[in-house]
Amino acid sequence: MPGAVPRVVLVGAGIVGCALADELTERGFTDVTVLDQAAGLAAGGSSGHAPGLVFQTNSCRSMTQFARYTVEKYTALGCFDQVGGLEIATSETRLADLSRRHGWATSWGVHSRLIDADEVARLHPLLDRDQVLGGFLIPTDGLARPVQAAEVQARRAIERGARFEFGQKVVAVETAGDRVTGVRTETDVFAADIVVSCAGMWGPVLGEMVGLTVPLVPMAHQYAFTGDLNADAEALARQPILRHQEADLYFRSHGQALGIGAYGHKPMPIPAHDITGSELPFTKEDFEPSWESAVNLIPALAEAGVDRGFNGLFSFTSDGMPLLGEHPGLKGFWVAEAVWITHSAGVARSVAEWIVDGQPELDLHSSDLNRFEQVQLAPDYVLERGCQNFVEVYDVLHPLQPMESPRPIRTSPFYGRQQELGACFLEASGWERPHWYEANADLPEVAEVPARGEWASRFWSPICGAEALVTRKRVALFDMTPLKRLEVGGPGVLEFLQHMTTNNLNRKPGAVVYTLLLDEQGGVRSDLTIARLDATTFQVGANGNLDLDWLTRHAPDDVFIRDITAGTCCIGLWGPKARDLINDIPHTLDTRKGYFTAQKAFIKNVPVTALRLSYVGELGWELYTTADLGPKLWDTLWEAGQGHGVIAAGRGAFNSLRLEKGYRSWGTDVTTEHDPFEAGLGFAVRQDKEFLGKGSLHNLTSTKKLTCLTIDDPHSVVLGSEPVFHQGEPVGYVTSAAYGYTTGLNIAYAWLPSEIDDEVEIEYFGQRVKARPAQEPLFDPEMKRLRG
Repeated sequence: MPGAVPRVVLVGAGIVGCALADELTERGFTDVTVLDQAAGLAAGGSSGHAPGLVFQTNSCRSMTQFARYTVEKYTALGCFDQVGGLEIATSETRLADLSRRHGWATSWGVHSRLIDADEVARLHPLLDRDQVLGGFLIPTDGLARPVQAAEVQARRAIERGARFEFGQKVVAVETAGDRVTGVRTETDVFAADIVVSCAGMWGPVLGEMVGLTVPLVPMAHQYAFTGDLNADAEALARQPILRHQEADLYFRSHGQALGIGAYGHKPMPIPAHDITGSELPFTKEDFEPSWESAVNLIPALAEAGVDRGFNGLFSFTSDGMPLLGEHPGLKGFWVAEAVWITHSAGVARSVAEWIVDGQPELDLHSSDLNRFEQVQLAPDYVLERGCQNFVEVYDVLHPLQPMESPRPIRTSPFYGRQQELGACFLEASGWERPHWYEANADLPEVAEVPARGEWASRFWSPICGAEALVTRKRVALFDMTPLKRLEVGGPGVLEFLQHMTTNNLNRKPGAVVYTLLLDEQGGVRSDLTIARLDATTFQVGANGNLDLDWLTRHAPDDVFIRDITAGTCCIGLWGPKARDLINDIPHTLDTRKGYFTAQKAFIKNVPVTALRLSYVGELGWELYTTADLGPKLWDTLWEAGQGHGVIAAGRGAFNSLRLEKGYRSWGTDVTTEHDPFEAGLGFAVRQDKEFLGKGSLHNLTSTKKLTCLTIDDPHSVVLGSEPVFHQGEPVGYVTSAAYGYTTGLNIAYAWLPSEIDDEVEIEYFGQRVKARPAQEPLFDPEMKRLRG
């Protein structure tokens, strides 16, 4: 019934279920029932045994915001001890990483300080001062009391009308057509319009009931209690929670004893169906290396010894992020899984906003349940990556660092040719993606590429710069196969795409349009390149699986959407000699057709769909063909290109070239938290048509903008997420960055207050680097190169 309060059933009365019940009822969804198979609140899952440490700093902005809200809420509810959080370094490598983490905290608005070894020793007198080089202190971190937090939030929800039912094991989720209708337990049936799985490590079991893969791995994690330290219990309780990440350890006080959490043991996964309780017996032999490291750091532990311990179960995912969102094929079935105590209240708020308002305030693309490609949902993949993520949880990871296994999984048809050219592959969404080619090591342009700092030199080569320069001078082949391609068609396709996107798609076949997907609030969900192939068929260049999910959810019955990525491939043929190269091949391509046009043609014996586009800002085409003909297309272009100095070029060159042109990368530079105009994408918005989210654009009052910065020091190539300072105060953060080899400018894009137009500083590993706003695009502002 329109206007009726939806009936909501939450499965799981741990801290996530209780927090979500509180957040939903606060927003007026008061018909909430929380079911749990245990006998009481937080009694059977990981919430009951969690030590409650809340360290807010994370490389991901949304995760830090989740944690910030958790701290604020639990503090206000009286179930949080704000003793601070301290991370220490016992090596120069970790000390440098603490500077990087301090930068993240500053970027995301969390106050923190880098402190010296003497201050570390004052805060934790039991530490061996000689072991420590320095620390990273976050005063607002601390200890949540999970069971109390669950109880307080449950009481608040009950006061607004929610009810909690215990001893209710869910055995089925009831449905009608494509909608959820209720939940059946061993004894009862609970009608529902919305069901949310907050079952934690049992999430995969609940997912199976509705044909949904919930890709998490329940994992055992060791926690030990020491004997009494004969120390002042009050003084211990006031000490900051402590992380010694080099040894995979964390510490907190328990009266006169310490609790020690250890990640240094081998992964201990357990199938969700086999879990009968959240605690497994302590395996002392697995703890011995961790204990040795703990005693080395805190010598007093040797006398105190280990009193007891347990192996506690909680959830890991393949990328370390939560699983949030609605089932792609069953309306009303939601998931809020793989959520730690640290992020519990923040996740609950965002999921409640999502359910009630249709869109969360925070950008959640990195936590969205539907972010994974199908190959990433394979049981073996989920298990292996979940276990590896456990191993790496405290490791120093470079932002470009690829997973090592399982690989290779997805390869383009050009993979063999790329191997022959000595491609250095990194990985994204399961795809092997060349970042540079060792075959280009002897290019004279390599000598023109400036050196960079040690951190920025990882997973990089000066060959990247040479490939960028050659692309601008001659011509290069770029493998664009991993980019998501959708075929959208049917009788209602034009009306559908006109409604979903901001630009005008009502153009003749052969037209290509750059456009945006917005949410209801006017935030940018994605940017797309759409080619009209004929009256009822469009090819959509998308950013990933979330675009497929969004379009599919909104598509009417007379529109079909197909993911054609795997069956096709693409070469970006770009550079001032691209036309000359094509003209040396028998072809039917009309090379005079202008920018943003599409045509079907033959390149010798290969049928292609040719889009006159360039993400690197040069003359050329995106050439699409079927996967079986990919090698033939590559060989044809490669052979003809020998007389024009053709090279293969990788993602390292690509990223530099696109930033010189000021082209945005969705999910990095722009998200749902940004509107088109502050993101510099207003040119893709047509106000003379109706589209999803248009109404919200009239109410915008932007105070920030995505700003192009050039960095004075060419050696200091930043990589993203660094804080930006203006007149000594933090005012924003870097999104994308790269050295512009053609322009000779060190480039960074950053979100800054709109009024800033003078010098700023970027904090990079604790040092301030001068930068200044610049007019964009930095390269070919008149677009002469593109238009050819």
